[in-house]
Amino acid sequence: MRPTKGKGPVKKDTKEALKPVEDKVGKRKAVSNVSKSSKRQATKAKPAKKDPNKPKRPPSAFFVFLEEFRKTYKLEHPNNKAVSAVGKAGGEKWKSLSPAEKAPYEAKAAKRKTEYEKVMTSYNKKQESVDDENDEESDKSKSEVSGEDDEKSEEEDEDDDDE
Repeated sequence: MRPTKGKGPVKKDTKEALKPVEDKVGKRKAVSNVSKSSKRQATKAKPAKKDPNKPKRPPSAFFVFLEEFRKTYKLEHPNNKAVSAVGKAGGEKWKSLSPAEKAPYEAKAAKRKTEYEKVMTSYNKKQESVDDENDEESDKSKSEVSGEDDEKSEEEDEDDDDE
């Protein structure tokens, strides 16, 4: 015998079945979309353009040490060309140095820092003078342009009066 359609065990409605089902995944997606859009807006704000003429910051004592260490490391390990290996070995060597051994590198770094500060002060003075010149030129160009516009509009008004 074939079972008839629609006849089977009848499910009773329970309180659990009547509760509205919350779509947690949908809520999370909506929240994450909002946060993504706010992140995108934050990243869309373009930072100021970097000046290629700006002096580079001076290296720290560790990087002064690393300049010399690279030379000796390459002589000892000519086949090893991985930058990471040189950096790791240099870091380990730097940690093992005593403060007395680090002193010459710190002195060189301090010297480079003072030179950098001098160069930066002159660079900043040049930037201020360039900015002042640009401001003056832009003011002049605005007044010239607006003066020309005023003359043109006066001529147009005169032409309208003739008609």
